[in-house]
Amino acid sequence: MHVLETTLETIAQSIRTGLAHPTTVLNTLIETENAGGMGAVRQVERQLRLSAEALQARAHPNSDLAQAWLNATRAYLITQAELKRVA
Repeated sequence: MHVLETTLETIAQSIRTGLAHPTTVLNTLIETENAGGMGAVRQVERQLRLSAEALQARAHPNSDLAQAWLNATRAYLITQAELKRVA
């Protein structure tokens, strides 16, 4: 799935550099949903969960940023589910 690869590369680059602007995070999640639906966003969440755990276990200096991406992705999923529920 091309959209998933692109999203994960964006996230990986962000974690490598230690920088993630909130607008970039939100836009990345929106683009992922637009291209692959909520299933793609859920796949990103699963991959981030595994990656964040691995980075934390290795005491990676940017493991907090990986956790922030994971938290943002989970918040996005919850928000989208709520929006669909009230619509």
